[in-house]
Amino acid sequence: MQILRRQAYARAGLVGNPSDGYHGKTISIIVRNYSARVVLYEWEDLELILSQEDHCRFKNVQELLHDVELHGYYGGIRLVKATVKKFVEYCNRRGLRLHDRNFSVRYETDIPRQVGLAGSSAIIVATLRALMDFYDVAIPKEVQPSLVLSVEQEELGITAGLQDRVIQVYEGLVYMDFSREAMRAIEGYQCGRYEPLDPALLPPLYLAFSTAASEPTEQTHAPLRTRYEHGDPEVLRAMQRFAELAEEARDAILSQDAQRLGRLIDENFDLRRRICDLAPSHVKMVETARHVGASAKFAGSGGAIIGTYRDEAMFERLKMELEAIGCQVIQPIIHCEVPAGAG
Repeated sequence: MQILRRQAYARAGLVGNPSDGYHGKTISIIVRNYSARVVLYEWEDLELILSQEDHCRFKNVQELLHDVELHGYYGGIRLVKATVKKFVEYCNRRGLRLHDRNFSVRYETDIPRQVGLAGSSAIIVATLRALMDFYDVAIPKEVQPSLVLSVEQEELGITAGLQDRVIQVYEGLVYMDFSREAMRAIEGYQCGRYEPLDPALLPPLYLAFSTAASEPTEQTHAPLRTRYEHGDPEVLRAMQRFAELAEEARDAILSQDAQRLGRLIDENFDLRRRICDLAPSHVKMVETARHVGASAKFAGSGGAIIGTYRDEAMFERLKMELEAIGCQVIQPIIHCEVPAGAG
C-alpha cells in the first residue's frame, strides 16, 4: 500500500506585510523549524481522521471557552475537508477525470498556533500536495497559492492574503508583487509576480514568538480592512509605503546591505504601529529586541517577531532578554539541506 507523506512549513513575513492583501508587495521566508504534515493512503472509504488539534475533550468549561476563542468551533480537520472540496472542484472545471479509489487522510502540526506563522495555510498546502500526488494531477505552481487562498476565503471565510500561500508553495526566500499591474489571471485565478531570491544573501535572522500572547489574525485584519475599504487616507498611504519598503528591501538583500535591511524592517513595524491597534505584549517583544540592538517587526499578524542581528553575541543577548518575557527564540532554517553525496 502506497503511503504519501507531504508537508508544508511555517513562514515569516520579512518586509512589506500586511500589504499583500492590499495590492502591495512583500518579502517572506520559509521557516523549516516547524511544519504541518499530512499522511494519505488508499482506503476502503473516504476517511478524514481527527488529529490532536481537533479538541473534543476539555478539563473544564473555562478551557473549552479559551479553545473556542482562539480556534473557533473547528480544528484543522475543516481545513483538510475544504481543501479536498476545492481540489475536486478545480479538477471538475478542467475536465480532469479522477480515479475512483478512496483514501484516508490525517494531519499533524507543530507550528505554533495563532502567532502569525501561517499554521492554517500550511495544513492546506500539505493536503493539496498529497491530493495532487494521489490523483496524479499537476496544478501550475503559480496557481497553487491562489487555490489555497480560495479554500480559506471562499469555503471558510478566513481573512487572508496571498503572501503566506506563495512562500509555502515556493519555499526559500521570495519577493512578491501583488500590485494591480502585476496581477494576472491564470486558469481563472488571480496570481501575482513571484521572484525567488537566494537565501544565502540574507544577514543573520532570528525569529521569536510567544504562544501566551496569541490571538486570531482576524482581530488585527478586520478593522484594517474596514478602514481600507472606506478609503482612509492614512491606511492607503501606509499600504503604498509598505510596498515601497519591500522594493527597497529586495535591493538591500541583493546588494547584501544588512544595515539598510535592518532599518527597513524597523520602519515596517513603526508604520504598522501607527495604523493598527497593537497588543501591548506584542509591542513589548519588538521593543525588547530593539533594546538589544536588533531590528524587529511582526512576522505576521502578531505574536511572533523577526529581525536581523549582528553576531552570535547579540543573538545570545536576544535569547536571554526575550526568553525573560516568555518568548521562544530561534534561528529560522530557510535552506533545504542536501544530504552528503546527493546529486
